Amino acid sequence: MDIHLVDDGDEATARPDGTPLEDLAAEPLLTRDYETRPGLVHERLRQRHGPVAPVDLLGVPAWLVLGYRESLQVLQDDAAWPKGLENWRARTEGRVPADWPLAPSLEVNHVLIQGGSGHRALRTAWDAALRPFQDPRRPQAKRLKAAVTGYADELITLLAQGGGTGTADLSAQFSRPLPLMAASHLLGFPGSQGDDALMDMWRVLDAGPDAGPALERLLVTLTELAAAKAAEPGDDFPSHLLAAHPDLTVDELARELFMLLGMTSDHVGILISNTVVEVISGEPDGGVRSTLSAGMVRETMNRVVMRKPPLVNFVPRFAAEDTRLGAYTVRAGDPVWVSAAAAHADPLFAARMTPGAGISSRAHLSWGAGPRQCPARELASAIAAVGVSRLAERFAHLELALPVDQLPWRSSPFMRGLRSLPVRYVLAGPAVAARAPEPEEDGPAGTGGAGVVPAGTDGAGPAGTGETGAGVAEEAAPDGPAAASGPAGPAGGGPAARRRSSLWRYLTGLIRSGG
Repeated sequence: MDIHLVDDGDEATARPDGTPLEDLAAEPLLTRDYETRPGLVHERLRQRHGPVAPVDLLGVPAWLVLGYRESLQVLQDDAAWPKGLENWRARTEGRVPADWPLAPSLEVNHVLIQGGSGHRALRTAWDAALRPFQDPRRPQAKRLKAAVTGYADELITLLAQGGGTGTADLSAQFSRPLPLMAASHLLGFPGSQGDDALMDMWRVLDAGPDAGPALERLLVTLTELAAAKAAEPGDDFPSHLLAAHPDLTVDELARELFMLLGMTSDHVGILISNTVVEVISGEPDGGVRSTLSAGMVRETMNRVVMRKPPLVNFVPRFAAEDTRLGAYTVRAGDPVWVSAAAAHADPLFAARMTPGAGISSRAHLSWGAGPRQCPARELASAIAAVGVSRLAERFAHLELALPVDQLPWRSSPFMRGLRSLPVRYVLAGPAVAARAPEPEEDGPAGTGGAGVVPAGTDGAGPAGTGETGAGVAEEAAPDGPAAASGPAGPAGGGPAARRRSSLWRYLTGLIRSGG
């Protein structure tokens, strides 16, 4: 096999000339190194291969796109790089193992994965169904925002039952349950049916050994919900989607609910936690802290996802024909995974994102790009913005209870977030909780984030000086979906119903155990 040096920009990259993906010495991607320090793995691949690298995904070869320019090339050209597993040559030829751990997440044919001619009508229906909840002028969007604000305040009040100062796992006690309560509002789950569904959603997203059985249970639950909405529509997302696309079968509707459930639960929760960490631990003059201090919550989140996007890898696309990408020729039918995390760290892009460089923080790829950009991006951003705003308003002081480099991360093939977020807190006065203002879209949000301050500046002292927070982290956020159960009822069922739900019992248990 001949090795050639290909000049790709400023780098000389070793490239096996004309070698099929299956015959390349692909480096395993989902390793312990990737879980703990994915940035180093991306840079090692970038140094060796350039902006596109062959990798091994749990025994299946694929191309990983690391460059920002190349990522845009793939994401913006749906004809040249279509979605849809029917385009995957190795799968069609029977070379993808039946028990491949990532298969359960990719074989549910919903709007973000579907290819072919039926996608356009489905996407149009999604846009129509989400519009009432994403347009801030619509009553459904106003009710959702008010509901999420109320959920956030309930969670903070419950978290702080131990007093005006204390320690908490902000991930298990706030960032994770808040979007689950919002998802229950959107989907209109009856009773406590959403609890088990959300637990199984986490198992599927984590792509562990129980992902297959979890997916089966989850689809049964969502199919039952879809049938209920078809029989008795309400003012919720499933009913609006059916109204916009009446030809959807119950099974097809269940698959679309699967997609919305995953997006609003995992992505939003990670975004809230990542924003808190970046604000607390950022440099005093850094862009993230300065934007939150100015009250620009959306801009703060944009800057956070540039550094730590919740969705690190998009679902695969497939080359429609042999195409040169980076230093390689990607053959027709090869799977191509775009890494938003690696693209944001691309030196050719990151250098242009420095203050004063003139590149908008909205150039991030956290929601994708092009015609297949996430349809629920405004919805997810709005829920996360409410959560961040209420934290900034309700807490006079927050600091990490562990050094930032000791925070425990969990990585899946698609998402990366914290297992736990131990903090020390000081609540603001009771008048703040009573006021419960709604966050602005692009302007001041509450007190402008003054409550979220860096560790060691005042209040409870430097982070990592005690062991209480670490203990909280171990107990409050067990590894896996146990911390991700859902609320009762379409809007949480009210405080009394939530107290009876498994989510509320779990959260109350954290308080009683010292969490």
